[in-house]
Amino acid sequence: MHDVDGLNAGYASALLEQYLENPDGVPDEWRALFESGASELVATHPGLARLVELLQEDGNGHVAAAPPPPPPPPPPTEPVAAPAPPPVEAPAPDSKLFAAVAAAMALITAHRTHGHLAARLDPLGGEPVGDPALDPERREPKLTPELQRLIPADILGVHVPGDTLADVLPQLRQVYCGTSAYEIEHISDHEQRVWLRTVIESRRYHHTLDANDKRALLERLTEVEGFERYLRRAFLGQKQFSIEGLDVMVPMLDEAIALSAEEGGHEVVLGMAHRGRLNVLAHVLGRPYETILREFEGERTLEAVAADPEGGTGDVKYHLGAEGTRKTPAGEITVTLASNPSHLEAVDPVVEGRTRAEQTDRSTRTGYVDSSVAMAVQIHGDAAFPAQGVVAETLNLAELNGYSTGGSLHLIANNQIGFTTEPADARSTRYSSDLAKGFDLPIIHVNADDPEAALSAVRLAMAFRRRFCTDVVIDLVGYRRYGHNEQDEAAYTQPLMAARIERQPSVREQYAQVLLEGGVVSQEDVDAMAARVDTTLKEAHERLKTTFGQGVPAVAYEGRIPASTGAEVVTAVAAERLRALNDELLNVPDGFTVNPKLAKQLERRRVSLDEGGIDWGQAEELAFATLLVEGIPVRLTGQDTERGTFSHRHLVLHDAQNGQAYAPIQGLEEATASFEIHNSPLSEEACLGFEYGYSVAAPEALVAWEAQFGDFVNGAEVAIDQFIVSGLSKWGQTSRLTLLLPHGYEGNGPEHSSARLERFLQLAAQENIRIANCTTAAQYFHLLRRQALDPSARPLVVMTPKGLLRLKQAASTLADLAEGAFRPVLGDSGADASAVRRLVLCSGKLYYDLAGHELREQAQAVAVGRLEQLYPFPVASYADLVRSFPELDEVLWAQEEPQNMGAWRAIRHRLEESLPNGVRLRFVGRPWRASPSEGYPTAHLKEQDRIVREALTL
Repeated sequence: MHDVDGLNAGYASALLEQYLENPDGVPDEWRALFESGASELVATHPGLARLVELLQEDGNGHVAAAPPPPPPPPPPTEPVAAPAPPPVEAPAPDSKLFAAVAAAMALITAHRTHGHLAARLDPLGGEPVGDPALDPERREPKLTPELQRLIPADILGVHVPGDTLADVLPQLRQVYCGTSAYEIEHISDHEQRVWLRTVIESRRYHHTLDANDKRALLERLTEVEGFERYLRRAFLGQKQFSIEGLDVMVPMLDEAIALSAEEGGHEVVLGMAHRGRLNVLAHVLGRPYETILREFEGERTLEAVAADPEGGTGDVKYHLGAEGTRKTPAGEITVTLASNPSHLEAVDPVVEGRTRAEQTDRSTRTGYVDSSVAMAVQIHGDAAFPAQGVVAETLNLAELNGYSTGGSLHLIANNQIGFTTEPADARSTRYSSDLAKGFDLPIIHVNADDPEAALSAVRLAMAFRRRFCTDVVIDLVGYRRYGHNEQDEAAYTQPLMAARIERQPSVREQYAQVLLEGGVVSQEDVDAMAARVDTTLKEAHERLKTTFGQGVPAVAYEGRIPASTGAEVVTAVAAERLRALNDELLNVPDGFTVNPKLAKQLERRRVSLDEGGIDWGQAEELAFATLLVEGIPVRLTGQDTERGTFSHRHLVLHDAQNGQAYAPIQGLEEATASFEIHNSPLSEEACLGFEYGYSVAAPEALVAWEAQFGDFVNGAEVAIDQFIVSGLSKWGQTSRLTLLLPHGYEGNGPEHSSARLERFLQLAAQENIRIANCTTAAQYFHLLRRQALDPSARPLVVMTPKGLLRLKQAASTLADLAEGAFRPVLGDSGADASAVRRLVLCSGKLYYDLAGHELREQAQAVAVGRLEQLYPFPVASYADLVRSFPELDEVLWAQEEPQNMGAWRAIRHRLEESLPNGVRLRFVGRPWRASPSEGYPTAHLKEQDRIVREALTL
């Protein structure tokens, strides 16, 4: 008999049915099993003999009558030879026996696969839908109690104790259809499935709490509930987004953090929306009650809050992040709650990026990652998890080399409703967690009113993460006691649900009753716990009130946030250092075959330092290399970034013979910091959010993300608006994150022309970001180095070129790199200042269209200047440029973009401020348009020529 442990019983049953109809229609090994296994089973399990007899009975329970014996032979009349003995035949297969065993196995599989449909997951008492496959008497043959007692458990591959199917079936129901349920059979990895079955059925991680643990759990639930009730009573009508109905989430986080510390972790990074956030801040991160109460008082009196002395606007209390240190039996561990906006799941990739940064040793050349150092915990909303695309984008990152964090714990805070929207209107799946099935993740459902089961779910999830280094999902099914927020009336839209919740005792009350009945606590103990929590909160509130009236803070000013240091950043690098690094960057291991066509391009980099012609890709690589030997880590990711969309970078080479990859920049002899480079998946929001999170947690590193084309960044607008440009003002959080966005009108149609420069300029204020549009390789070299070395960290948005990547006029010399610096404004060195009547000011690629046009030589009264840094606007440098032309009549801003796009509308006032009296300002570019550019190359060329001619013609 074959070993049936882990066997797919449904498949076996189907094959048996096929065999009974057509023995030759099944694989040979299965036919051999069916034809020889019955006698072996009976021999090894004598109890099956009775099962065989039972199965042979007719429908009335009687043993089938034996066929009549054959008539005796007639007496011989004369001696005859003895007849030959009949041939010995193999015993006929006992198909009924196998049918019963297959039915039993199919029943086991049904509980593993569909048991969750019969589980008691709803604290509000909703009836589970069930599944007919779970009914033993709906099998063929019917698995009656008598039959169940005759089927040995050890042939069924189960991991619960018991001798027969009758013994193990109730336990399987308790495991798979109780207040916890599991979805694991969709997982494609056999080892993971078998491990999960084993530990779930053996209840290895379902620890029974001792009396002390039970009292501690009740104490924690009392703190959670008491905090919410005090806030509601003290600040009636103010929003708090109460955790009530999911109270056990706090003890679950306690358990996850303690287990992470036990496994050697140093940090846990949390991401969550508003529901229960204040309780998590208070009890998981240890934020003082006074601090949270001050936020509530701040809605009633200005004296209760301190204005940001650096000009920030702040954020609502249930969006704020925090960091705390937790003491656990295994030692201290840092817990960080990421700041987040109301885009409910936008924080997911940010948390993963922060976690990856904590796991990365940036002192190694490739950035060694140890996933045991930090763990990400994502708390999702049940309405948002299946609905928001960034969730799927983030889950897609989990197993990718450049983004994996070794497994995240996902906890769905399941209220069973969105704001007011029912699940039937919010998703097309049965469970909010079903999205995770597509990523092969195990899903644990648990009733939020069974706190001990909830803790067991965490233990199982953490054990799975530890063993397989992959994500796991817990669907915590609870409810929302007070509507979407405390100003909302849930009964308006869900009257029946609201009425049921009003009658529902809290989880603290239910668990206290269990412990009272078990003699673990007394009623006096329960009352004392509640009183202590209330007293602690009242005392904290009174201490806070004594601080009021100590001076009203000044209104936050409108300047920089925080003020820049103004430090001069030296970005030039000695020529000899650049030569040495250039040589190293062109070295490959012995036997490595560079693509012959590419080899010629790279060889030109050997002579460019002497002959000129340092192009964009070479300048960028040299900038990165100089930072690495100065101890500055660099991380570069994006869409086809290793090679570069326009085949200009080639930081990662591929052997033409065997495809082996090699990155010379990761082998620099003097490098003391890591260089990470990864091609990203073809998504934007999650990838950019990830890099933002990484850059916040790694402030010393230059972190850059590149779009395949600049317009692709549109897909990451939430990450840009809610984090990158506003995080400093809202949360005092900034970074050196750098966006490389290919931009420029070259006849490629509206989708691949504009990186939407106007949007970034519209979002720029108080020096929150930097925006540049360089025109030379050296400018880009110095810009990258300044971004990494400037003491005032800010995100940087670079409109990178396409056609300029190999344009000779945009190339630079060794002296430009070794002796220069980034210049926010470039003048016209060839112009006769006294003859200039018009200054044409432009940015980016358009400069070369102007400088190379046939009319340029004739336009001696026209100078062409370049605005390389668009924000912060270089007021002094621009004023100097204007003053250098004493006979100036007008400044003309020229751009490729339509008048309602590009830089014009954002910088017009800056251009006017520095103009002398009598000098007018005009615009030339495309007229107002709904789409950025033309869709046909001929139309593009015609419009481009018109713009340039108008700019150069007086």
